[in-house]
Amino acid sequence: MFVLEVTYTVPLEQVDPLLAAHVSWLDASYDSGVFLASGRKNPRDGGVILAVGGDRAEMERLVATDPFVTGGVCDYRITEFTATKTAPALASYREELPG
Repeated sequence: MFVLEVTYTVPLEQVDPLLAAHVSWLDASYDSGVFLASGRKNPRDGGVILAVGGDRAEMERLVATDPFVTGGVCDYRITEFTATKTAPALASYREELPG
């Protein structure tokens, strides 16, 4: 599982014109089953995405296609973790620690 942390590198006035394209990109990743949750940080200096699937290299490739990235308005921090405990609704995403 991955936590994708978005941090804006420019003023919001430069982020907002890319917002509709970013939301479409999010929707495509929800539709493919990769994204589980996302939202803005408070204060609004970026966002957070909870994602599953693939390996770190695959997640880096996906993040590189975000219109916020291609538009040069943010940086991503990708944190991979093993979800050994989850809420019941996320039970299918539980993982075992490597042996």
